[in-house]
Amino acid sequence: MGTRFELVLDDPRDPRDPRGPRDPAALRAVGEAALEEITLAHDRLTRFSPSGLPARVAAAPGTPIPLDPDTAALFRDAHAVWRASNGAFDPTLGRGLAALGFDEATRTLTPRESGIPLDLGGIAKGHALDLAAAVLRAHGVRAAFLHGGTSSAIGIGAPAGAPGWRVALEGHPEEAAVTLRDEALSVSAAWDGNPHPTVDPRSGLPVPTPRRIAVVGPSARLTDAWATALLVLGDTPPGFPAGLRVHRV
Repeated sequence: MGTRFELVLDDPRDPRDPRGPRDPAALRAVGEAALEEITLAHDRLTRFSPSGLPARVAAAPGTPIPLDPDTAALFRDAHAVWRASNGAFDPTLGRGLAALGFDEATRTLTPRESGIPLDLGGIAKGHALDLAAAVLRAHGVRAAFLHGGTSSAIGIGAPAGAPGWRVALEGHPEEAAVTLRDEALSVSAAWDGNPHPTVDPRSGLPVPTPRRIAVVGPSARLTDAWATALLVLGDTPPGFPAGLRVHRV
């Protein structure tokens, strides 16, 4: 995914807890398992490998491509954001997600034409963080902070003595930080002089600058996709989910 992922794991157990403190080596092993899940997600979704899903989509018109349950869930959410944002979020770069023929019941993609571009950069970081967080929770980690490229993050529980994980929102004139407790945060930005400007997939034109959007919600996959969509739109559409919060920074 072309970015750096980092984890901070905390163990807030009371010293009097009969289970005792978690062994640091065991906690590190859990963290490494979470990072491995991110690596596996990258290998499945990268557009820079002939074995990645984007290359398979481009080369297989009319052929159903089976998806694992996690990737199928990614496309379910991608379609929901694409529809609700009127195409402002579109991993096919303006061709339209309908061209991929996603079938949630059979967990397949059937590209309807050859050469469909697929760039999941606007949702893949959040997806990978959700998968990593699921690994941590499955191993009983009750307090952790995960981020990808400092633009998407998840706070699990809270560090000892704090209400949650405090994340600064650079440039925000009124609210200097967001506190995450079992929530995710994603930030998308467009600025003057960016060598790789964000483009509105509907028109092919660069997004107006400067603009920065932060979205908070229960899933990093959703906050990631919606931060991308709102950066393009500049405002929340009628179909914006009630469970998400927006900060214009």
